[in-house]
Amino acid sequence: MCEAAFNARRLVGVLLDRKGEVKWVVVGEATRLYLPDIGRARGAQQRLRGLRLIVARPTPLNVKPDLYKHGRSFCLSNDFKTDLEKLRLDAVIEIDASRDGVDGHLVLGYLALDQKAQPALISTREKIFRSVHDLKEPLHEFLEALNSDLAPATQASSEALEQGNFLERALLVGVYQGPKEEGYSSMAELSELARSARVKSVDQIIQWRKRFDPKTVVGVGKLEEICLHALALGVGMVIFDRDLSPSQLHNISELSDLKILDRTMLILDIFAQRAVTREGKVQVEMAQLSYSLPRLSQKQSGLSRLTGGIGGRGPGETKLEVNKRRVKDRLAGLKAELEKIEKQRELRRKVRTKNKIPTLAIVGYTNAGKSTLLNSLSGSDIYAQDELFATLDPHSRRLRFPHAYEVLVTDTVGFINHLPKSLLTAFKATLEELQDADILLHVVDRADKNFQQHIHVVEEILEELNLTHKPRILIYNKIDKIDKVEVEDFSHNSALLVSASQKQGFLELVEACVRELEKLK
Repeated sequence: MCEAAFNARRLVGVLLDRKGEVKWVVVGEATRLYLPDIGRARGAQQRLRGLRLIVARPTPLNVKPDLYKHGRSFCLSNDFKTDLEKLRLDAVIEIDASRDGVDGHLVLGYLALDQKAQPALISTREKIFRSVHDLKEPLHEFLEALNSDLAPATQASSEALEQGNFLERALLVGVYQGPKEEGYSSMAELSELARSARVKSVDQIIQWRKRFDPKTVVGVGKLEEICLHALALGVGMVIFDRDLSPSQLHNISELSDLKILDRTMLILDIFAQRAVTREGKVQVEMAQLSYSLPRLSQKQSGLSRLTGGIGGRGPGETKLEVNKRRVKDRLAGLKAELEKIEKQRELRRKVRTKNKIPTLAIVGYTNAGKSTLLNSLSGSDIYAQDELFATLDPHSRRLRFPHAYEVLVTDTVGFINHLPKSLLTAFKATLEELQDADILLHVVDRADKNFQQHIHVVEEILEELNLTHKPRILIYNKIDKIDKVEVEDFSHNSALLVSASQKQGFLELVEACVRELEKLK
């Protein structure tokens, strides 16, 4: 191998199985070696793949054979570190092919568990030898011991996922340009979104850039670092805290075998988990298809088969075009079904208008306590949890206020920063409930340190929905979680102070609603 590499001035590699049988022989370029497709889907997480890669690298002509005498260290190339972690190889041995074709120094790369790290990390380790003859330790026994060490760690990780009711583990990536406080706040919200989607956030990577890389957002070098870190953590998913354009998603997916999600995809996944009614499922599917349509791409040449047959001769349609046409047809069907739902809602609204029943709509940032407020006011048991987008389908309850006022209070889906446009479009039927509401009850989580930003986001979305003309009552919720001194500091504010969970401040809230209703007469 060393002689062939030296004479050809190319990398020469061999993939062996654990029996020592040669599975592949690969001849690369002067500095790169492209491995064959050995099955990109990783094997069981608790074991290595069972393949060892041996590579002979020709020594550059301007470097003398004995690297150590000239103060140069021989280490594993970054490409082979990536292959080792990405493909979970048993080991990678890189040999220096010296000038005379005889093997020189070599480095043994392998995966090992770092027990000191929290959580425990699987990282690359290296051992350097002056020649292959100095590799006297039985390699098979050494690698088997490593394999057995990795198994308990990955098994414990799987058990932790099950105990925490998580479906997957992910690495979160945030790329920002603005103030650092806004970046950290957005990343904290992404972590909450991941938790709501039953995804365990293992670690976070935050980067500030003057401008985003148009191809990969973070740049190729940083993306490689992210992928290596994800593989070291043993996670198969990376979630970006921004919307990726179709080309960016394609480029990142091409450079990584990890599952790549962006902020909108994560929100859509949460909505898909929360949808219960037929209306909610239709709206979520519409949003998902609208988002995925421009992101359909041909990643494999096998998808470019032509559909022909009688009456279909000629160029035909590629598989990609067929998929896009099917998505468009499905969208058209869902739109027609949603129009029927809109007509049903319109009929119900006409009945309410005819009976002159005032309507109050609860709006606000997600997880502000809107469903808890409706439960406490009406004595109902709508699903309410400390998680983002716990409520997806709208709920309405009748209440009787003083002065013989009977009102209908409706809980709506929560808003969030960078709310996907596809969601606003798909949830048009639901959001029309806000158009016919007489009063909007804007609920704010006052215990959240970013409550001012949340108010601003909700106001922006209401403006986008042309609802700024509606009478609004600002409600500071969760005051039971705030110091009494702090409560007194903003008690002079026009906002109402309530605790939905403790049923505090409800008398003032009802009186404020009655006053606003009196103004509408």
